[in-house]
Amino acid sequence: MIDRRLFTHFNWSILSVIIALIFVGFMSIYSATHAQMPSIYKKDVYWMSIGAACMLFAIVISYAYLERAAYFIYGASLLLLISVFFIGSSFGGAKRWISLGFFSLQPSEFAKIALIIMLAKYFNEKMVPDRGMGLKDLILPGLIMIIPFLLIAKQPDLGTGIIIWMIFWSMAFIVKIRTRVIAGLGLLFAAMAPIAWVFLKDYQKARLTSFMSPEADPLGTGYHVMQSKIAIGSGGVLGKGFLHGTQGNLMFLPEHHTDFIFAALAEEWGLAGALVVIGLFLALIISGLHTATGSKDRFGFLLAFGITVMFFWQITINLGMVSGLLPVVGVPLPFISYGGSFLITSMIAAGVLLNINMRRFIF
Repeated sequence: MIDRRLFTHFNWSILSVIIALIFVGFMSIYSATHAQMPSIYKKDVYWMSIGAACMLFAIVISYAYLERAAYFIYGASLLLLISVFFIGSSFGGAKRWISLGFFSLQPSEFAKIALIIMLAKYFNEKMVPDRGMGLKDLILPGLIMIIPFLLIAKQPDLGTGIIIWMIFWSMAFIVKIRTRVIAGLGLLFAAMAPIAWVFLKDYQKARLTSFMSPEADPLGTGYHVMQSKIAIGSGGVLGKGFLHGTQGNLMFLPEHHTDFIFAALAEEWGLAGALVVIGLFLALIISGLHTATGSKDRFGFLLAFGITVMFFWQITINLGMVSGLLPVVGVPLPFISYGGSFLITSMIAAGVLLNINMRRFIF
């Protein structure tokens, strides 16, 4: 039986922002694919339907059940990540998907949610408020993070790996890490950077090196960023109009329905449309932080904060990529970029935020 008091505290503003972003995403995907790849936008409707059902489930079930099921959820996500190497399908040199016949599942997307739930449970149970975390306190949560991180990096999926990394450190910082530990880890990571470079794939190295000067190889490693900048700049203030973008529709802009969809959107809707979308994302982040600080318990706070920083880093890195301010690492834009598993997990995460928000006054 659902407590009717929950509907009194339901945050319709957050839901409205999410629906608006999904609508913008569908219109952008339709514009980018209706001429060359019409099956894509039709599939997006299918993903939205599944995502809506999953989001509704995430809203209705008490988030306390997530804490109880944290070990199972985390363990299942690891099994899925491992199974990719045995039964996964490859595309573009990466092995990230499990084919289920009617659709392909990308376990790394669900691993982000599983990690947030597991870390929220661990920090809620093990960390003493206001004591600060020492190096020993980081060993176990670090292992919780590093296992899926390494499995995802092996696929390879640098973008999702970075998001996993940022989620962990954001959640670790919010439960307070001692200053000397931060300084020590900073020096350690700086020393390990050359070692990490050795393990990167050639195309990943090329993306990172071309970041400093994409103009040096405009038809090679710098092509994505150069075409993205052209699309954004050609949109002007008000844009070229819906379905009238040339960079995307004429296939000059690569990945114009996935990682670089914001550039295609900015070309058609201009600076005005881009600012509206950024405003919606800002409203989502602020609402997420408000949900976290207003949650009724520590687990709810950590869970909401983890989801919010996941959205924050995905948005920040994607917008930085398409504008040339950050290297191209393959991070899609929440609710807008095409991708079944990505959209479903984004909607599940949004559902959990709504869940925590509406239960903040129910004890």
